[in-house]
Amino acid sequence: IGMVASGCISMEESYQAISWRTVFLVAALLPFSLALQKTGGVELFANLIHQLLGSASPTYLMTAMFLITAVLSMFISNTATAVILAPIAIQISIMAGISPYPIAMTVAIAASAAFVTPVSSPVNMLVVTPGGYGFKDFFVKGMPLLILTLLVCLILIPIFFPF
Repeated sequence: IGMVASGCISMEESYQAISWRTVFLVAALLPFSLALQKTGGVELFANLIHQLLGSASPTYLMTAMFLITAVLSMFISNTATAVILAPIAIQISIMAGISPYPIAMTVAIAASAAFVTPVSSPVNMLVVTPGGYGFKDFFVKGMPLLILTLLVCLILIPIFFPF
């Protein structure tokens, strides 16, 4: 708004700079999360993950939710991934008898760690074409960063958000 008001760019240039693909992607996936909640899909996925992990420790649960979130955010927007998986993470925490805060924070950080593909984040999508980047560029640089983020989460989240 400031750039248009000061005359740095025109209104038309500002509209052209918006990644409309990203806007519509997020807008289309937000109702999906609501539908999952209302139809019982959240409970179904939570039961499935809980059955697969059994009585695993909270650290394993954190790791699993981080990896599920990270993998899903490689294919759809990180915002939509967080919106879809947050209720599932909370439900899993309740089923496991632990605080939902560390698991929900893990999902939030894993969704924000969208380093591996250009479609993971609107910011990534904005730089792909102008920078001439490809999927390989994001994978080669993003995978080590994602692993580092996982390790930092496993260490720090339980300290700030105890189980």
